[in-house]
Amino acid sequence: MSVQWQKSTFSGAGGENCVEVTRTKSHLLLRESDDPDTVITTTPASLSALARWQKSRHPEDRC
Repeated sequence: MSVQWQKSTFSGAGGENCVEVTRTKSHLLLRESDDPDTVITTTPASLSALARWQKSRHPEDRC
């Protein structure tokens, strides 16, 4: 299966340290551009829940 990766708009100007994402019919795939063979698979609902949880934390607890 061929997928087209999209880089984050927050990536470095030179293209380094990029988070890339693509979508299949049921999952989201995430990877770092400097390690493209390591891919995290998740669902849109799970990624949304993680983002909500991270935003709900106190600023000093965020990474």
